Amino acid sequence: MIEKFKTLFFVKSSLISLYLALTIPLPFISIEKLKIPSIVIFALGLYLIINITSDYVETCSNKITYKSSFISKFLGKKNWEISWKDIKLIKSSPTSQGSKVYYFNTFQGDNFLVPQRIEKFEKFLLIVSKNTRVSIDEISYISPLWTYKLLSLLSVMMIIGEFFAFLN
Repeated sequence: MIEKFKTLFFVKSSLISLYLALTIPLPFISIEKLKIPSIVIFALGLYLIINITSDYVETCSNKITYKSSFISKFLGKKNWEISWKDIKLIKSSPTSQGSKVYYFNTFQGDNFLVPQRIEKFEKFLLIVSKNTRVSIDEISYISPLWTYKLLSLLSVMMIIGEFFAFLN
């Protein structure tokens, strides 16, 4: 059975709302000659950020697959696929912010980043554990979910403030 794990809603919404908070004022404050181009660029940027946050993971009984969007591929993110039997271990590496990222390490010596910003993360980890027999006890989201929620809230508050400033 194929399971699909999309990008976590709070991650996607925080990035989109931050983009909107930072760029909504631009078409309104641009000079008259640049209004149309700034609206077009705003819409293009919104399309790009939505597209970039649409990567997902698929699992089945034989393998795990990471699929990125066309734009993500163009920007250098690669699709990958690993057979469950090829995964030797999951190793961790600290980040500069104090959390950890994890990598699938294969018998061939390749390393693939374990997706940590996906919906149904606990279910994903159970599937990984069941198919690889590797311990997943330490693995968690890369950053606490409240950080994405806070970023979304602050971004929405900025957007509301921008609308009130524009109306007055």
